[in-house]
Amino acid sequence: VQLVESGGGLVQPGGSLRLSCAASGFTFGHYAMSWVRQAPGKGRELVSAISTGSSKIYYADSVKGRFTVSRDNAVNTLSLQMNNLKSEDTAVYYCGKYKDRYRMDELETLGWYDQWGQGTQVTVSS
Repeated sequence: VQLVESGGGLVQPGGSLRLSCAASGFTFGHYAMSWVRQAPGKGRELVSAISTGSSKIYYADSVKGRFTVSRDNAVNTLSLQMNNLKSEDTAVYYCGKYKDRYRMDELETLGWYDQWGQGTQVTVSS
């Protein structure tokens, strides 16, 4: 399993970024995926999750209305469009692979993701 995030960077408050995660080494379309972030000195926070066919989507309250998750199973890519960014969004963002191909009832549970990329840094600052 390989997950490679990209698209992070430095952006001013109110700006936008689009993160991508390129997946390989497994059948991407068979697994739910997530975006998780970790700010300095804090634990990992599940930001968003998406089921295999995109019919079930989860957002943390802190990003609802600002972030949009999507996936393209044809090209094994997970994306996160982040708009109206705030300083509190500053963190390393990771994409994660769900551990179970058949269950979709734990998408909101961080412990059900068992493979991670190396992360991409997002810094929101003026």
